[in-house]
Amino acid sequence: MIRAYKFLMRPTVGQAAVLGEMLRDHCSLYNGALQERRDAYRHASKVSITYGMQSAQLKEIRSFDPERQGRWSFSSQQATLRRLDKAFQAFFRRVKAGEAPGYPRFRGVMWFDSVDFPRDGDGCRWDSTPHDPVTRVRLQGVGHVKVHQHRSVVGKVRTVSVKREGRRWYVILTAEQAQPEPLPATGGVVGIDLGIANFLADSDGGFVPNPRYGQRGTAKLGAAQQALSRFPRVRRGKRTRNHRRAVQRVADLHRKIRRQRLDHAHKTALDLVRRHGVIAHEDLKIRNMVKAPAPKPDPGRPGSFLSNGAAAKAGLNHSISDAGWGVFLTILRAKAESAGREVIAVDPRNTSRTCPACGHVAKENRPAQEKFHCVSCGHTAHADTVGALNVLRAGLVRRNTRQG
Repeated sequence: MIRAYKFLMRPTVGQAAVLGEMLRDHCSLYNGALQERRDAYRHASKVSITYGMQSAQLKEIRSFDPERQGRWSFSSQQATLRRLDKAFQAFFRRVKAGEAPGYPRFRGVMWFDSVDFPRDGDGCRWDSTPHDPVTRVRLQGVGHVKVHQHRSVVGKVRTVSVKREGRRWYVILTAEQAQPEPLPATGGVVGIDLGIANFLADSDGGFVPNPRYGQRGTAKLGAAQQALSRFPRVRRGKRTRNHRRAVQRVADLHRKIRRQRLDHAHKTALDLVRRHGVIAHEDLKIRNMVKAPAPKPDPGRPGSFLSNGAAAKAGLNHSISDAGWGVFLTILRAKAESAGREVIAVDPRNTSRTCPACGHVAKENRPAQEKFHCVSCGHTAHADTVGALNVLRAGLVRRNTRQG
């Protein structure tokens, strides 16, 4: 299996400047390749430029501009061209599927934050000074950069990536390793119901509170954004020192909230995986759930619109995004695969409206957000626990169908 590791790099001031130049030149290569594809298609002949054609030009580009493009790894530049090629492949796939196509766009210098090295030893070297107690990664054109390796890397390192997040630099490794030993069997099965009031309710009657990190950080983030709004909108190179500090303050607060969500998701998923062998959850279409409602034209007043509940829906969308369900489910599946556990996604329809005692389905069974009262048999329980029980039952049925 393939596992990724992310470590903080500690470059010197000079190395950080060179790393920034590396990103700038790879961004320039990406934008130049995109411009070539656009110009070729706009030509009367409508020539299609492929990755192979652009990769074949790299040698000439490097010899023409040795002080910039010639400094960096050839394979990393090929990876940048592959990134553009994947963007076009995804664009054509969406066009054929009838989805919003999203034509590949030019990248700004501050929006191009990573460089990939497809193979360890080709333009990069992980643990380049094994005799040194401090771990270092060697990057062509940059040198040996210190790395804060907070845990050991298991397996053979395959790829190395460098990523910038604000003022910090990270190295991301992918290592190929043998399938880990599964955790001891527990025989436990559980269904989970994700929510807003509680982050998670399980079929055993337990609850995981919703930390609401985004809401808790609203005051600080709002003050930082208000301070940033006082500066005029100018190009990055013309910003004053105070302006750059205000931008960095907002970015740091967003990064802190994101890392808090990740930490909570990892800990919650790990607890579930350790205690249960089978975990069932709702197959939520989160992207559809956070869509803004369609406008309602007023038939009596052309050019006017009726109320469509957009304000209330915006608040719900913000709460869903703050909970981070998608990140949690992704982490849960990854941890379950490593631990030899089974995760089952089930259809979420009517899971909170179906009585677990008699099976009666009705909208009236849920008179309030947290209350479930069956109008047929009188069964009462917490609505989220009822949903988790129904998710578990549907998951076990699906599991038995696949096995049988």
